Amino acid sequence: MREKILVVDDDREIVRAIALLLEAEGYQVLKAYDGMEALDLAVDPDLRLILMDVMMPRLDGLSAVLRIRERRNLPILILSAKSEDTDKVLGLSMGADDYVAKPFHPQELMARVKSQLRRYTRLGDVNAAQTSGYVTGRLRYDPDSRVLTADGEPVRLTATETGIVDLLMRNLGRIFPAEEIYRRVWGDESGYASENTVMVHIRRIREKIELEPKEPEYLKVVWGIGYKMEKK
Repeated sequence: MREKILVVDDDREIVRAIALLLEAEGYQVLKAYDGMEALDLAVDPDLRLILMDVMMPRLDGLSAVLRIRERRNLPILILSAKSEDTDKVLGLSMGADDYVAKPFHPQELMARVKSQLRRYTRLGDVNAAQTSGYVTGRLRYDPDSRVLTADGEPVRLTATETGIVDLLMRNLGRIFPAEEIYRRVWGDESGYASENTVMVHIRRIREKIELEPKEPEYLKVVWGIGYKMEKK
């Protein structure tokens, strides 16, 4: 069965153009023209990815992302004419997995779509040995089920957050530069604006696993170098 992707934009020509690109690659496309329509279609259990514009009538894209995240962890890519880092960080903070600024090159858009789908369906090999699980203090990660628990309770992570946790938990104590995390998890060699993107996702993970997110016990930054999961 073809993978199903939802395209959301109030500009019908943009939706049509993106749909043609995706259909040429063999994907099935659902179309919505505002945030409320997106919410109705996002409940489709066969949906695998959402491309979401920001500025739309009835319900804007970022508000729609927040509401979708309450029910679904599937990948969401923000599409927006705004290219400033602050707008990108805001979108990522509200639950998006990646951000593509308009106008975008068709090949770049397709590369990001395929990268997100690969991670959602099967997280990539990080060249670490398979074991029954990785444990550090209150945290336990099962690489087979891709489930992280804190104090025995499952932590609800998005596919992107799981990719970061998978990398760091398999390599406890090892420091990864933001650029390397971005390359491994996002599958993007260019690493454009990778530092901000990774930083926002790290902050979201901390809010879910740390007792004191502002004073993290596990997911730590090593200033000037990168991030690591503390080995305890």
